[in-house]
Amino acid sequence: MIDLRPYNSLGGSHCGWRKSRHHFSFADYQEEERMNWGALLVWNDDEIAPGAGFPAHAHADIDIITYVRAGALTQGDSLGHDGRMEAGRVQVMSAGSGMRHSEYNLGQEPAQLFQIWLRPQQEGGRPDCWAQSFPCLSRAGDFVVLASGHAEGEDVPRIRSDARVLGLTLLAGQETRYIADPDRHLYLVPSRGSVTVNGRRLGTRDGAAISGEEVLRLEALQDSDILLVDAP
Repeated sequence: MIDLRPYNSLGGSHCGWRKSRHHFSFADYQEEERMNWGALLVWNDDEIAPGAGFPAHAHADIDIITYVRAGALTQGDSLGHDGRMEAGRVQVMSAGSGMRHSEYNLGQEPAQLFQIWLRPQQEGGRPDCWAQSFPCLSRAGDFVVLASGHAEGEDVPRIRSDARVLGLTLLAGQETRYIADPDRHLYLVPSRGSVTVNGRRLGTRDGAAISGEEVLRLEALQDSDILLVDAP
């Protein structure tokens, strides 16, 4: 099953400094059929105006992946991490027993980002945070693990969710496959470009909720960047 969720069908909100589209029920947008997708709870498509953002606030027992698509986001947290995340950077935060962080757009242009929340398998534990780059064109055609609840190697940020978050760049005309467990919940979004997934077309920022598939066959119709979450 592949349930396509076109960008213009997503719920949303606009509070002046922040424009959001929600792939799943979030805040004032509540839709019974889109409460979550397995352990994937939130996938927000946000635009934050220059000079605006979120003051310090707390999270616990949640894994949060932030991907900056355009502009830049300046973040700080109670673990002592401070830094500016420019377009193409991914932050992985496993909140564990609890931490505080802030997010501001201190640049001159809107910051555009995806923020993904995953339910952890276990509560508590030491919080941690990492940042890395999205797969670059030199690695086009290869899925790269951006965060995982499984042993993937020392360079892969570890989260508490039984999930994998993967990034992929495909050049126009390139094809690749992803071997899937049909009992898992997969969610795929092109952040740039357009692709087909098992023959179904997705444009930029469209979503696809996928289950019951053993193989995903992806073909890029344009140069494309893709995020994929594989969750229980």
